[in-house]
Amino acid sequence: MKAIVQNLKLYLFDMDGTLYIGEKLFDFTADLLAAIKERGASYMFITNNSAKSVSDYVKKLKRLGIDADESEFFTSSQATAYYLKKHLPAARLYVCGTRSLKEELEREGFTVTDRLDEVDCIVMGNDTELTFQKLHDVSKLLLTRKDIPYIATNPDYVCPTEFGSVPDCGSFCDMLYNVAKRRPIVIGKPEPLMPMLAMERAGCTPEQTAVIGDRIYTDIKSGLNAGAVTMLVMSGETTPEILSQSPDKPDLVLADAGELLPCLKP
Repeated sequence: MKAIVQNLKLYLFDMDGTLYIGEKLFDFTADLLAAIKERGASYMFITNNSAKSVSDYVKKLKRLGIDADESEFFTSSQATAYYLKKHLPAARLYVCGTRSLKEELEREGFTVTDRLDEVDCIVMGNDTELTFQKLHDVSKLLLTRKDIPYIATNPDYVCPTEFGSVPDCGSFCDMLYNVAKRRPIVIGKPEPLMPMLAMERAGCTPEQTAVIGDRIYTDIKSGLNAGAVTMLVMSGETTPEILSQSPDKPDLVLADAGELLPCLKP
């Protein structure tokens, strides 16, 4: 493991299940982030959770005792905005997501509307403010406008909490599949877009970059798709049974990200 770490210049961390659970920061997190900077390397936080904006995450980490800058984040919301600017730059969006997601897309220049006759594209997120009206509206759009672009910020079925899990964007999309038999274009992990954008920002190659997370089907798969070094931590969702049955294998399996600390010392 130390030989792998010696070559790394950029660490891309998932957050929930990797650096904290819910509102509980793991004991090693502050020391680990400090050690990475002491080595002259850098890190970024990449998360599929589109319920919070980047500024929300900065505030959360501050609350947990970690000082972070907005430039150290790549979220599925940002990746979705990047995709939309490239493929649907003038689209008017119906957003089944939180107020934070809507505001983030509006800041990127998009019009967000609840008027169904004005909608050019549906965006599904991890909607912690979900209402039946939103599900009703998206169902109507999918059923009455068969070709409308349909985007999901992330495929996660659950979001971890201190007591277990709650439904995430992938579960909401499954409900809508039962209605309309349509699957969205998925933007976040396991797609390689977030790691690739982070590497571009940091000026690092895939060989110099590690993707660290607790889920094989999102975190590890995105790292594999981006050609980066992958590190699975067993501090979140993945169990030994899930790991053994998965066709996608990480480069390293760690009990938690704190196991990296000895390798970061000179």
